[in-house]
Amino acid sequence: MTPVRKVHKRNVIIEVTTNLMFPLILLFGLYVMIGTGGTGGGFQGGTILATAYILYITVFGHEKGREKMPESVNALFKSLGLFLYNGAGWICVLFSLASVQWLNMPAFWPVTDFVGVAGARSFLVGYMVSVGIGLTVMASFVSQYFDLAWKEDDEMEGGEE
Repeated sequence: MTPVRKVHKRNVIIEVTTNLMFPLILLFGLYVMIGTGGTGGGFQGGTILATAYILYITVFGHEKGREKMPESVNALFKSLGLFLYNGAGWICVLFSLASVQWLNMPAFWPVTDFVGVAGARSFLVGYMVSVGIGLTVMASFVSQYFDLAWKEDDEMEGGEE
């Protein structure tokens, strides 16, 4: 018995609304992640970014969703996010003689020429951590959504119980 391919039902109003809202949701997610009054918000911003992609996948189907976010790009975002927030911590540990001092980073930091105040440098490191967490959360949630959606499709087509 050959599996029957599910046909994606189109709804023009929902597709047009999603096309209009998708960039605005991404922009709002970036604002929550790095544009608020201080650092923090990486998890919330990453969740908002993931919901934008999940909305797109839900409306346009899995094939178009995978075109928008291929697995290679998803893996890149996970790795880059982990590198950013883990790397920021290790930089602080290694160059502050094993005491993580977010507010008193040493003058080695590359932005020292532009930003001389230690508090401002730590603010930039805080943003680096927020962006790293946001990218990792976004990529992980999108990956989990694809895994669950494909499992459901396989169960429906293959007749597994």
